Amino acid sequence: MKTHVLTGAGSGIGLEVARRLAARGDRLIMLVRSEDRIEPLVAAIPTYDSVLVADLEAPSMVEEVGAEIVRSHPVIDSVIHSAGVVTLDPVARSGLIDWERQLAVNLTSPAMLTKALLPSLRAARGTVVFLNSGAGLSAHADWGAYAASKFGLRALADSLRAEEAAAGVRVSSVFPGRTATPMQAEVHRQEGKAYDGARWIEPATVAESILHLLDLGPDASIPELVVRPRG
Repeated sequence: MKTHVLTGAGSGIGLEVARRLAARGDRLIMLVRSEDRIEPLVAAIPTYDSVLVADLEAPSMVEEVGAEIVRSHPVIDSVIHSAGVVTLDPVARSGLIDWERQLAVNLTSPAMLTKALLPSLRAARGTVVFLNSGAGLSAHADWGAYAASKFGLRALADSLRAEEAAAGVRVSSVFPGRTATPMQAEVHRQEGKAYDGARWIEPATVAESILHLLDLGPDASIPELVVRPRG
């Protein structure tokens, strides 16, 4: 039985990853942003180890929760950073609150949680998976703050990979294109476009890709994985 720490397990790709790991009997430690998110998550994932509240907009709180996890779980096989937020606006109109929120949730909190969990990840020669985005490879109009957070997340992964290679910790960035998730529906709303989930990647497809990263043999690593809609 392996132990995994997940953020963003309440919906979309994170939920699909959690379901698959739970179905095969792995131990899940899931972080949620507030107590009102616990009940729906527990209903969706009845088999788990623990659900902890950590407001991803408060990176210092996230680091403290990570330290608590390490005290109770000295060996952790993976941390999967799936949580994210997006607000679209041109730079000329974007507000400080939106910048700070996206940077905190999408970049700083993953960094602080990973930092706290490193002793347990090193003990397992474990894997860190950052769920990035196509916006982490190419930035378009109105995506400045979100793309900046995701470009930063890629840089974080690259640095961490170099720093932890000697300890045997693998670090992977996954860059999905548009995926049929509640977040994608929200993006379409902000873009003023009709949403048709059938046009985009299924969350289960990206989840299977992430499980492949977690299940790699000891002889290999996949630093980056890009998943695009077909056609």
